[in-house]
Amino acid sequence: MAAIAFQYSDDIVALRDGLAKFIRAEVIPRHQAHAELLDDEHRKFTPEGRYHPEVLRLLREVRQASARAGYYSMCVPESLGGMGMGYLAWYAAWEQITTSCEGRYWLGEVTVSHWATGPSPVLEHLSPEAKERLLEGFMAGDTTMCFGMSEPEAGSDAMMMKTRAEPDGDGWRLSGSKIWTTNSPYADYCIVFAVTDPEAATQRKGGISAFLVPTDSPGFSVQRVIRMWGHAGGNEAVLGLDNVRVEPWQLVGKLHKGFATAMLGVNLGRVFNSARAVALGRWAIGEALAYTKIRKTFGQPLSEYQGVTFPLAESAMAVHAAHLMGLNVCQLLDAGQPARKELSMTKAFSVQAGMQALDRAMQAHGAIGMTNEMHFCHSFLRMRMLNVADGTNEILRRTIVKEMLDGDLDL
Repeated sequence: MAAIAFQYSDDIVALRDGLAKFIRAEVIPRHQAHAELLDDEHRKFTPEGRYHPEVLRLLREVRQASARAGYYSMCVPESLGGMGMGYLAWYAAWEQITTSCEGRYWLGEVTVSHWATGPSPVLEHLSPEAKERLLEGFMAGDTTMCFGMSEPEAGSDAMMMKTRAEPDGDGWRLSGSKIWTTNSPYADYCIVFAVTDPEAATQRKGGISAFLVPTDSPGFSVQRVIRMWGHAGGNEAVLGLDNVRVEPWQLVGKLHKGFATAMLGVNLGRVFNSARAVALGRWAIGEALAYTKIRKTFGQPLSEYQGVTFPLAESAMAVHAAHLMGLNVCQLLDAGQPARKELSMTKAFSVQAGMQALDRAMQAHGAIGMTNEMHFCHSFLRMRMLNVADGTNEILRRTIVKEMLDGDLDL
């Protein structure tokens, strides 16, 4: 029996069904066939901390298969060759993908393009020449990109960035550094944000532009892969930009107005994070409840102990509420409303609810919940990261309060 009265449209229902079949056909068999590679940290990564070439091949195969099936670029505008689906479809797709991957089949994370690594509405802001040169490869999953905004001294406060784009003839020269740039050790292109009008940037009135830069450009370097969570490698890196030449066709969007492009992607990211949090939380609760029925202690199944089950009930309430919030905010966004307060609420609440659900599921399992075979640990670490990605919980609360102080008191 459905827990939510809301009904998806027929096209979104078909999308979800298709994605579930795709995961079963293209993702799970690859994990099963390459389990020794994908499940072993020291095989998955090279000594330098990068994905093993075979892992990159598998990721590329999933992207390309999804592109052929029509899922990969589902949110890219139809004018660029995508499906032109909106935020609600995006939410539904990521909830389904994450549910089907069950916290373990992580190759499925590239089934639909993430806004920072592949085709999304952001590409609508490419110049005509950039579209002509690069769009086909992005749409097919042959090439990927990364999103270079954060810097060592400019994280949540991105206006503090120090990377500069100095005019050079009809183009620019980029110099600076970026950090926490997801997919950057492997990307073919990087959208680099740089100050183009220092005075406007200092006054927080724009002055930052975005440029699409090939990662093999002279002066562009991956200085080091960032290892996280004690892993043998990683997906983030520190980037260096040393007098990198960019031409006019590489400007993304309008000069000095790069934040408009950035926020388009960040909104997609917050919806993406919210959907994944709900799906991972629901999966963890389901695994824990199933375990409480079969695990006995002191002659009783764990399901008889309120100290074990009541925390799971608390998380079920929170995940249910997060799900409703997600559905609501996506409809607001699809209707053209900014929904800054509501999206901030949804992302912060969802990722916290998801992380707590995973923690409680691990606790209900006891020691076995911490083993690799249960796959909770990978999902918990992922959820912990989502509490920072695309706006920390603190920054989101700041946005909520600002919107309310400015008069938006609708709750």
